[in-house]
Amino acid sequence: MNLITVAARNALRNKFRTSLTVVGAAVAVMAFIMLRTVLSAWSVAADHAAKDRLGTRHKVSFILPLPKKYIDTVRAVPGVKQACYANWFGAKDPKDENSFFASIAVDPTCLEVFDEMLIPASEREAWLADRKGAIVGDVLAKKLGVKVGDRITLSGTIYPGDWQFTVDGIYKATRKSIDRSQFMFHWDYLNESIPERRRDQIGWITTRIDEPSRGAAISAEIDRIFDEKDVQTATMSERAMNLSFMAMLSALLKALDIVSAIILLIMMMILGNTVAMAVRERTREYGVLRAVGFSPRHIGIFIVGEAVTVGLLSGFVGLALAYPIVELGMGRFLEENMGGMFPYFRIEISTMIAAVFLAVALSTLAAVLPAYQASKLSVTDALRRVA
Repeated sequence: MNLITVAARNALRNKFRTSLTVVGAAVAVMAFIMLRTVLSAWSVAADHAAKDRLGTRHKVSFILPLPKKYIDTVRAVPGVKQACYANWFGAKDPKDENSFFASIAVDPTCLEVFDEMLIPASEREAWLADRKGAIVGDVLAKKLGVKVGDRITLSGTIYPGDWQFTVDGIYKATRKSIDRSQFMFHWDYLNESIPERRRDQIGWITTRIDEPSRGAAISAEIDRIFDEKDVQTATMSERAMNLSFMAMLSALLKALDIVSAIILLIMMMILGNTVAMAVRERTREYGVLRAVGFSPRHIGIFIVGEAVTVGLLSGFVGLALAYPIVELGMGRFLEENMGGMFPYFRIEISTMIAAVFLAVALSTLAAVLPAYQASKLSVTDALRRVA
């Protein structure tokens, strides 16, 4: 047995108070992990964006349409390997209208542009041949309870009415930025079924280029071509487009960042209060230890070691609480219902390490002042002190 183990065992002398402190600090650790996971998951789409993909939208706003004929011009731009177009559909499941998922009418070539969407060849061929066919992400398929071959009816919001589809394929993804809760169907089916005045309009164009290093030049060339047209465009990298969505909620993200820092301060105060109470109660004990030969350094080690033990316990208990709540509960819900914003919601290893490290570091910091004060007490003052 050494000074460190003795200090660690001291932390359990008052089991009730230590337990309450650990639970309180663990809740703070869990809240910190939750907020940091939200921030990291929000940026997944940008961090893992493809470097060889560009997005083209209306210059004024993403919600304004582009003429469908623009796709031919974009495909003819030097450096463009392939391009596809898509339209936001805005469908609802009649069985659960509060459930949200991305529903998009797409050009079939989107499967070539987004080649990280994995779908069996037989299902791909079935979809290409089926005018009312749909491809569904594996996460959404599980949520809706559908499988290949099932028929499904969705209610349109932007395009009102009941729309019938056949699930021809279910895709998975090899890239974290791909939303696995999408419902994709043929743009032609949408275009032929809506009033003539709304036809031949698309929401955006996604382009695959041959040289990622030429992305800026190709983007500028695409926009230059349409500068003289009635509808101008804004073309940018996939990362920049994803970041533009994030910018809409930049104030909220900043607030979450600040709140996570405040949570750490609260945790330090919880730990500091416990350490201070323990020091006050054991001042006479420290005086006795000094009287029998222990040095001020030993007293400091006892106090800091006890705080480190509580910090470690708090960190690991916080992780144990966070995993089922954040990873299995909150994460699955967000991937299923908000996959467009949170396509991949998982606790990062770096967040886990940071949470435990900060719990230990802050508990150590909280113990520094009480440890210093206790080590500076003379033997006589310590023995006279009443907690």
